[in-house]
Amino acid sequence: MSRVYLSLGSNQSPGRHLRAAVAALRERFRRVEVSPAYRSASVGFDGHPFINLAVSLDTDMEPLDLKGWLHALEDREGRRRDQPRFSNRTLDIDIVFVDQRIIDADGLRIPRQEWCQPFVLKPMLDLEPEFREPLSGETLARLWPVHQPPAGTLQLVDLSQLD
Repeated sequence: MSRVYLSLGSNQSPGRHLRAAVAALRERFRRVEVSPAYRSASVGFDGHPFINLAVSLDTDMEPLDLKGWLHALEDREGRRRDQPRFSNRTLDIDIVFVDQRIIDADGLRIPRQEWCQPFVLKPMLDLEPEFREPLSGETLARLWPVHQPPAGTLQLVDLSQLD
């Protein structure tokens, strides 16, 4: 059994797509925990702000199988794979950490390189501040001050109030 940490984001009807994703994750996996949601500017393109949150869950699935399952969930929520890498998303789900494993195979890199982006790190910190990032061995709580963005960059939002 592995403890997996996911980053979820959306900037197209984010409330609807993120709530649907969390419901699907809760239906499929054990011990699913969900962080608060945050609004932040889109990165790499000029688009609507993103809503991001983190989820931790327990699974017996191998990381590559989980990646496939998550891609199918993104597709069910209208994810278009013919778009540029940095573009609007109905749903984007990334595997950020799998226990303390380091993986670089078959198009899957764990820890995910973007783990230190504030919109990924802050929700992860909210879930498990004492989790140790596998490459540095530091806790998320110790790493947050190094990666904390300027005030106002991340805004806490109520997911239930979003479309």
